[in-house]
Amino acid sequence: MTTRFGFYGRVSTEDQQDPESSRAWQLTRAKTLVEPRGGVIVAEYFDISHTRALPWKRRPQAAALLEALRRPDRGFDAVVIGEPHRAFYDNQFGLTFPVFNHFGVPLWVPEVGGPIDPNNEAHDLVMSVFGGMSKAERNRIKIRVRTAMEAQTRIEGRYLGGRPPYGYHLVDLGPHPNPAKANDGKRLSGLAPDPVTSEVVKRIFAEYIAGHGLAAIAENLTKEGISSPAANDRRRNPHRCGIAWSKFAVRAILLNPRYTGYQVWNRQRTDEVLLDVDDVALGHTAKMRWNDKDAWIWSERPVHEPLIDIETFHRARDIMAGRGRGPTSHKPHRARHDYVLRGCVFCHVCERRMEGHWANKAPYYRCRFPQQYAIANKVEHPRNVCVREDAIVPGLDHWLALEFSPQRLQHTIDVLLAAADGGNPGAVAQEEAKRRIAECDRKLSQYRAALDAGGDPLVISQWITQTQADRAAALAARPKSKPAVTRDQIARTIENLGDMVQTLREAPADKKNEIYRRAGVRAVYNPANRRVRVWANPPPTDSSHWELVGVRGLSPTGRTCPTTIPNVVYRIRVT
Repeated sequence: MTTRFGFYGRVSTEDQQDPESSRAWQLTRAKTLVEPRGGVIVAEYFDISHTRALPWKRRPQAAALLEALRRPDRGFDAVVIGEPHRAFYDNQFGLTFPVFNHFGVPLWVPEVGGPIDPNNEAHDLVMSVFGGMSKAERNRIKIRVRTAMEAQTRIEGRYLGGRPPYGYHLVDLGPHPNPAKANDGKRLSGLAPDPVTSEVVKRIFAEYIAGHGLAAIAENLTKEGISSPAANDRRRNPHRCGIAWSKFAVRAILLNPRYTGYQVWNRQRTDEVLLDVDDVALGHTAKMRWNDKDAWIWSERPVHEPLIDIETFHRARDIMAGRGRGPTSHKPHRARHDYVLRGCVFCHVCERRMEGHWANKAPYYRCRFPQQYAIANKVEHPRNVCVREDAIVPGLDHWLALEFSPQRLQHTIDVLLAAADGGNPGAVAQEEAKRRIAECDRKLSQYRAALDAGGDPLVISQWITQTQADRAAALAARPKSKPAVTRDQIARTIENLGDMVQTLREAPADKKNEIYRRAGVRAVYNPANRRVRVWANPPPTDSSHWELVGVRGLSPTGRTCPTTIPNVVYRIRVT
């Protein structure tokens, strides 16, 4: 008799494996266990880019598997896991296995040679040990990585990645010292002053020390048409409007110690805090927090050209501290409010995400651009843009329920597939990168030939170094190719959203926000005509990293990509 199995696996960014390879070996291990006993894998659930510390309910595919256990028509009789280290972390097995046992679905793992016996203490002990080993492995990785990064900063002054500070650009410093990484083409980078923006940084420090305020500096820079950090580097700041200088950008520049020429690391840390102190099983969430200055790691010596001396930096920091209010007692936190559309509402005027705001015992979303950015460029933006949540949600729910209803499902899939096949925005960039790489290869061949012919080694070596840096930059800028989207992939994505009508009707606020995010909802509010334009762009749910420009999706430029889906624009009357 054939036993139908569902397969579960997981791969995350810390595994240093590509998803396809990881899925292949985990699936092979699972098949080796079940196929000799007449088993066949008929369903796959594979999470990508989700840490093992995340509970099953918060991993998309693991949550879908748990939901499938409840359905009598789930299509499989048992579940097999290829690698328990990837599936269970800490006490997750003890919190998850009872669900399998409750619905009568056997759970197979290679480590016990078959199904886990809920009455076997040895099986329970083995799985608990694997959870502890998984946690210990993750902790060891974190300690090793942080210790290595501290040593590389303090002793070598190495640039450890991230966007370069405004006023600098990246330069090539040669091949990576690790031979294996060097063979893969990885190279070290460093900071060098940008000939234009470095002068702006010097000016900001000079004006601030002379007595100008943050807002005044931002207004002057905007008035003179000087590009803000977001406008200067759109590739690294696609989420920011860049139409004016923000006083917070000026403040960030004044507090950045890397302008002194030293490399500084560990200014921020990532803390894992409980998502809900009343329900520990929900796990933790990551919170970025600033470290005390005593915890910053400075390089032992300057490693790149400074834009200011260290005395100027400390003087600016002291002035800012003197203008502050000084230490105050911490006010009690206000009651936590759930915003159904958190992260999904944007301002039409400035294209910024609107923030949640609780007023008159009701949730609102507001944008206060003039209070945070310079307005010397005559940006026509109201002082406050505000919209009630309940003015958006009913119409949004009606539209989503309509477009993802069984009656219109095939039409929605057709539109998504047509939009996905409507062109490859990365094709031009791919060809341009290939052209630049080929041009660099041609130059390198010419330079080597000139060197063999007796040319000046010093001059030619400088040419070769510069060309190699240009080639490395072209390789880094080359967009990754994406496989074609299939109709089955789109159907599985929509199927994973579940019954949209029932889900939206019954879900609490926090779960409803998760549904909107899974559906790729983006709502843009225009205060001039009091209308909201809504897009739904469901992200992929399987291992093939496809992207959809989707139902009322966004093009790479951020503008609307028209489709044939009706009723996506509806009027909002704000009272």
